[in-house]
Amino acid sequence: MGDRTVITTQVAIMGAGPAGLMLSHLLHQAGIENTVVEIRSRAEISATIRAGILEAGSVDLLVQSGVDNVLRNGHEHEGTEFRVNGEGHRIDFKGLVGQSVWLYPQNDVFDDLAARRETDGGDVRYSCSNTEAFDLLDKPRVHFTDSEGNDFELRAEILVGADGSRSYCRHQIPEAARKTYFNEYPFAWFGILTEAPRSAPELIYANSPHGFALISQRTDTVQRMYFQCDPTTNPADWTDEQIWEQLRLRVNGNGFELKEGPVTDKVVLPFRSFVQTPMRHGNLFLAGDAAHTVPPTGAKGLNLAFSDVRVLFESLDSYFKSGSTALMDTYSERALDRVWKAQYFSYWMTTLLHTVPTETNHEFFRARQLGELRSLLESERGRAYIAECYTGWQSK
Repeated sequence: MGDRTVITTQVAIMGAGPAGLMLSHLLHQAGIENTVVEIRSRAEISATIRAGILEAGSVDLLVQSGVDNVLRNGHEHEGTEFRVNGEGHRIDFKGLVGQSVWLYPQNDVFDDLAARRETDGGDVRYSCSNTEAFDLLDKPRVHFTDSEGNDFELRAEILVGADGSRSYCRHQIPEAARKTYFNEYPFAWFGILTEAPRSAPELIYANSPHGFALISQRTDTVQRMYFQCDPTTNPADWTDEQIWEQLRLRVNGNGFELKEGPVTDKVVLPFRSFVQTPMRHGNLFLAGDAAHTVPPTGAKGLNLAFSDVRVLFESLDSYFKSGSTALMDTYSERALDRVWKAQYFSYWMTTLLHTVPTETNHEFFRARQLGELRSLLESERGRAYIAECYTGWQSK
């Protein structure tokens, strides 16, 4: 190994997913130098298909920073439908809380931000290897090898770990200085992509005696759908007809029928909740999946990451402009306030809508669950609570 080329910057960011690139973009606009180091290639991140519901606040963050393709290519959803035993109940987000959500795939968010950082001359290093971080309590340093085999030492005042659910950075916080919370759920989602027209204009969350299902959209001709399954399920064992049979059982009814087509992709997604606290150690700050993950039922993953980024950007902007560490010192506490609200909502939505296979008194659990759903859906305040949480707890 030869000598390392030294790069000096104000903020080093490990991770070039949507969270890392969003922070890099905001810092650039504020005149704060930053360099992003990512172990994956740009093409690999772009090809990672993830859920695509953006809260109103996430859309605002993108649009107000000048990354506004979501307004042209996304689909505004002013509500969603809960189907219970085949009967539809629409929750009118716009009418209840004055907000919408937007259907816009996460890989499109990444592509928009990656293109904008490239246009703006951002220093984003993809396909890096041998990444290591040092001196987190003082002036952080990051060693890495770039895609061409050149070795670098990145010197910064602040290091941000936005490196996803398999985060390297979170493990650099000493065990004695961190606490982790974890919950694994007794079911998973069987997800498919299908070549079919939209079955509905908005998302459908279905609760049935046969288990949960979610009907989502992707494009005019490709749709994303999920149904509850055992975590040990092997998607390769399932035929198209078996998949559609399960979806029909859980969703169809009262004159509604899914629009079906060839299944082009199958995957099983396990359900986990995770939080690591605090989200700061010295001059290392964690953001997004590096610090927390949620089950996908409440559509909070990317939105929670963007919430972290908003709070962290305000903290770093204040520090570099005024020298004050006041906002940085409270970053973890402020970010975790929303993290735990999102953890609760995601857990609640999951238990509200799924059949729990380990429940010993299944008949009681099912009847109680239906009572809870009726209590919510027959009440304007109950529907408004779902709408407020789902669209993202708008600040007053």
